[in-house]
Amino acid sequence: MKPSREEALARARGVKALVLDVDGVLTDASLFYGARGEALKAFSARDGFSLRLAMTEGIRVAILSGRLAGPVKPRLADLGIEPGLTVQGSRDKRADIRALAEKMGITTAEMAFMGDDLPDLPALTAVGLAACPSDAAEEVRDRCHFVAGRPGGHGAVRDLVQFVLEARGRWAGLVQEWAAGTAAGPFFGTGRATPRSRRRQP
Repeated sequence: MKPSREEALARARGVKALVLDVDGVLTDASLFYGARGEALKAFSARDGFSLRLAMTEGIRVAILSGRLAGPVKPRLADLGIEPGLTVQGSRDKRADIRALAEKMGITTAEMAFMGDDLPDLPALTAVGLAACPSDAAEEVRDRCHFVAGRPGGHGAVRDLVQFVLEARGRWAGLVQEWAAGTAAGPFFGTGRATPRSRRRQP
């Protein structure tokens, strides 16, 4: 039986960290290879903005992926995600998400994890808020507390961030701050953008 929105919001209220799969969550699961065999990935700037927004609200962000992919590292650096909170090549996502929780000094009940396919189920069933994109495998959607309105790589992560911030009672206030023009300074830092500061823009 799917949880009610009220139950999902209650779970989201306690979230202190977002943990994300990469392929099918931060990307649309497409894999591109260059002429020399190098892997290429496309990421959503809207998802990136939302993750930066979550971090400014004190929510930590971690990565838990079953694949090893070079293009992930520079994207995570752009977003300011801590290198120590990135796990690639995971073969035991339940153990690895527990290790991430221990590293952050929180419990898995205080985590949200977003995954999209069967290898993500061990982590999804271990956390307080299980989430997935709209195009996740049916078996995953059936076991999630929150199903995004958009697919992986196209705003699913932004949907999750908005849901968590709504549960915390912060979303409406953040929208007002952006509309009033008072949010950009704290978000991007004061002064004009520099090559160094541009590295961490969404």
